[in-house]
Amino acid sequence: MNENLFSSFITPSIMGLPIVIIIIMFPIILFPTPTRLINNRLITIQQWLVQLILKQMMLIHNPKGRTWSLMLISLIMFIGSTNLLGLLPHSFTPTTQLSMNLGMAIPLWAGAVITGFRYKTKASLAHFLPQGTPLPLIPMLVIIETISLFIQPMALAVRLTANITAGHLLMHLIGGATLALTSISPPTATITFIILLLLTGLEFAVALIQAYVFTLLVSLYLHDNT
Repeated sequence: MNENLFSSFITPSIMGLPIVIIIIMFPIILFPTPTRLINNRLITIQQWLVQLILKQMMLIHNPKGRTWSLMLISLIMFIGSTNLLGLLPHSFTPTTQLSMNLGMAIPLWAGAVITGFRYKTKASLAHFLPQGTPLPLIPMLVIIETISLFIQPMALAVRLTANITAGHLLMHLIGGATLALTSISPPTATITFIILLLLTGLEFAVALIQAYVFTLLVSLYLHDNT
């Protein structure tokens, strides 16, 4: 049972070679480059959503922060499409791997922090010591603020991993219970199946919300350092 429960989180491989890179590149197919003067409805809706999200995210940024707009919109599209593809049966979700999420969070966080120390050195250093701090508390507050700074990318990655993994596990458990109850108690199986459908709809929303939250937090880190 445990093996089946966590088998969907095992990195897939063919002939001993991992195929994660192919899976990560697959969402690119969902966002084709328009080549016509008049786009079809799907591409038009995609472009409208991209412009809407990008406009909302860039409202708080100055011109220097808006240079990250392509990076941020690519990030939310990648995470959102990867999460949605992971809801398909017998599929693999890369965002359930903490290593991959750390691989996205750490470079983006480091880039934002380095940008802050380069262009706003005094303001960045001032975050380590709030104004009006009593003298005896200065060493402790500097240590606490330093730890809170370095824990930001870990919080980003763990939040995304935990939410996506928990949803997949819950769907797997309820789906297994529905299948087991089919021959024992059909009315109960019907109820659990309805719960499974509702949970699936909720997971669609969670997949998109987590992509937005991850990108929004990166955007806020960037805003604090530009």
